[in-house]
Amino acid sequence: QVQLVESGGRSVQTGGSLRLSCRSTEKIYGLDTMGWYRQTPGDERVPVALQTNGGAQSYARSVQGRFTVIRTDAQDGSRVDLQMDDLKPEDTAVYWCYTVAGLTKYWGQGTQVTVSS
Repeated sequence: QVQLVESGGRSVQTGGSLRLSCRSTEKIYGLDTMGWYRQTPGDERVPVALQTNGGAQSYARSVQGRFTVIRTDAQDGSRVDLQMDDLKPEDTAVYWCYTVAGLTKYWGQGTQVTVSS
């Protein structure tokens, strides 16, 4: 079964940078959008940065200019990184890697990012 494996979450100070990585354990056929969501306690999971297989990117307004989604599709699988710069305490959340192929959605295991002031 295809899985999304995440890495990179940790604690960082305000203004710092962090890069999250996510890779699929095997090639996903029919892959479309790939990217990142985040969730804070008591809130819904919301999209942060997404990229379609055509290269179109979308960002949450709160992260525009600070976060960059980098996607790589290879024969043995796909990878999507999230470069996060100028981090703020409000970026503290669990970050989830996400992708969709047809009607099937895939999620990573979630990785905690904590930004301290």
